[in-house]
Amino acid sequence: MNKLITLGVSAGLLMSPGLALADSHEGAELKPATPIELFTCTYNEGKGHDDLAPVVSAWNAWADSQGITDYSAWTLIPYYTSPQQEFDVIWLGGSPSAVALGRAQDAWISTGGDVGEKFDEVMTCDAHVAFAALTFKKPPERENPDNLMISFSDCNVSETSSFNELVPAMMEWASYREGHGSTAGMWALMPAMGGGGETFDFKWITSYQNLAELGADFDQYSESGWKKGDELFSDKVSCDSSRVYLATNHRRAEDTDD
Repeated sequence: MNKLITLGVSAGLLMSPGLALADSHEGAELKPATPIELFTCTYNEGKGHDDLAPVVSAWNAWADSQGITDYSAWTLIPYYTSPQQEFDVIWLGGSPSAVALGRAQDAWISTGGDVGEKFDEVMTCDAHVAFAALTFKKPPERENPDNLMISFSDCNVSETSSFNELVPAMMEWASYREGHGSTAGMWALMPAMGGGGETFDFKWITSYQNLAELGADFDQYSESGWKKGDELFSDKVSCDSSRVYLATNHRRAEDTDD
């Protein structure tokens, strides 16, 4: 995986340092976006999750040797998906800033070749894209922050609205969810680099400790939350059904939040 610097979702994206955190309470403002990178990968013939684990360990040893402390790494394994998702694993990676992410990538390009070859033996990655991540709801401290559920939905802003007009509604939705007991973290990912021809304007991301917590949000939405959702988003945005993944943390950026 010579072209691959291990990915991961910024620890902040799933709950930790890395992404700027926004307070979802009334009157709060979004903090500046932070960068993440994403790879979609397919295991080579005869390879699987067990083969990837020692390679990730080798990558961690390499990152330690380079003194990389501001990069977080996760793998995402499909759970609720369709045949249209033609990959076996997602790598997500991120840092508190684009400069920090770039430093890690520069180090990988310069010195990561041997470990990159090990990745290439296990899997083939056919996409590498970057997103700007905006935090709408910080998740609570997790009992097991290294193993989470994360969902992705592709969303399009209506022709009669704009993302800037949508932001207040998204912040109110995050506050509403929190007020009704939701433990989810919530983010919007804006396409930044490596794409082209996207059929969506942004990705809506939520994270949960487990499927039961995801189910609690599902139940609340089914009972009454849909009314609030319709009030806030009708004629403003449309999103497709979520893909849900089992997320495992492999490296965590040092906490830089004040």
